[in-house]
Amino acid sequence: MVDLFIDRVLLKNNKDQDELDTEREIIMRLQNRILMLFFASATCETCRQFAPTLSDFYKQLTDEFYVDRAAQLVLLYISLDQSEEEQEGFLKELPKRCLFLAYEDPYRRELEAMFNVEEVPTVLVLRPNCSILIPNAVDEILRLGTDCYHNWQEAAELIDRNFMNKEDFEEKSMRSFSDPVRRLKYKVEDEKKKKKKKKRKGWGGGGDEGVEADGGAGDKEGGGSPW
Repeated sequence: MVDLFIDRVLLKNNKDQDELDTEREIIMRLQNRILMLFFASATCETCRQFAPTLSDFYKQLTDEFYVDRAAQLVLLYISLDQSEEEQEGFLKELPKRCLFLAYEDPYRRELEAMFNVEEVPTVLVLRPNCSILIPNAVDEILRLGTDCYHNWQEAAELIDRNFMNKEDFEEKSMRSFSDPVRRLKYKVEDEKKKKKKKKRKGWGGGGDEGVEADGGAGDKEGGGSPW
């Protein structure tokens, strides 16, 4: 999931519309969470009708007023509005905790094409590894309410971060992001060590082994020396 937005700027739907624009901020906000991409438009009547339901759904799962521990869930609004004014107006119907892409960011339309979004409203649910969990969860949310999340959580095989302290989780998040680079580094170092070891054997460390090997070969071919 992080890979989808690591080079992007995400905005918070608060008064100041604070930015998440550093790698660390993006990782800490999205790592090990289920992501709901909400594709909608202010000109869509069905979208406007669904927005309060989605907002309540998200609040009941993530707001401390409703739950002791917030669900590992992120709501990201992907605007398909025709103007920035329309987008700003629609954002007022969504939770303050949700994120969104700036209207001028072309990535909005790229995501629409990437996931073949053909109707609005669409709530595309993604696992932490960016694979699609639910192509469109609108009907499921209307039908099951917050029970949806428990099904998603099990299907996505989330690591329960509530049983990890903050320092451990931050370390795990940053480590998991850099693991491929570290594995490559260690692989190169291991190869260098093997080559050095081989050279040392050739300089004399493995001389006895060479003599024994030659002697054994001679015995096999000519029956060995009588002396």
